Amino acid sequence: MRCCFSFGAAALCQVKTFLAFMTIFKTACTLFAILSSLTAAARADDLLIWSPAKLSDQSYKATMGFRLPAEWETSAGADIALASTKGGALLPDSEQAMLWGRIIRTSVTPASRSQQGASVSVDTLRGSGALTLSRSRSWILSDSLDMQSSRSISVQYDAVEARQASVTASQALKLIHPWTGTSLSAGTGVSNASGDFSSTVGVSQTILPNLNLDASVSNPFSGGEAGSVNLRYRVNW
Repeated sequence: MRCCFSFGAAALCQVKTFLAFMTIFKTACTLFAILSSLTAAARADDLLIWSPAKLSDQSYKATMGFRLPAEWETSAGADIALASTKGGALLPDSEQAMLWGRIIRTSVTPASRSQQGASVSVDTLRGSGALTLSRSRSWILSDSLDMQSSRSISVQYDAVEARQASVTASQALKLIHPWTGTSLSAGTGVSNASGDFSSTVGVSQTILPNLNLDASVSNPFSGGEAGSVNLRYRVNW
């Protein structure tokens, strides 16, 4: 007796895409081997990061790494991804093999919460990288108002394009009325790559627990201002 199995074209394309994904996965695992000495100290399930996802019939993504809880919480890992056409051919520039690392320190008091940290990412396929330093703080300003502030500075480098390292700095303030769900925000940013100075002012109103109305204006003090209004609904599961 003979048994014959046949696969449709769509199934065959998915198999080809999966095999290509596994090839990228093996490459990322090789790069990730430099972290092996640290992962040995983080074998508990809640300390390991493993998040594979099928974004569509022809695209896949996975994040893997580890975290080490301490005063300065440390995490590191790799992101890998690819996408293909319906014919099974890889889409140009769809592959991703990104190494990343973060350190974060959080301080909490009855009236405030602050966080500072640093993150680094390296695109191993395209030769680019970034280093970001950030700091944020939220505190009770009065009986009816809360305040949030944030600052960050990022250094980016692209070895393939032989571009000079660029530095971008930004800061933002937000005033919040927690009883009505209303907030006012203002932010600025500057980059040495273009020399442009940008600013944004905005207002946000909570309509329902998961429904927000946002309105913002970019560069309100220049001739090139632009505004936007968004209605956002958030669902958690």
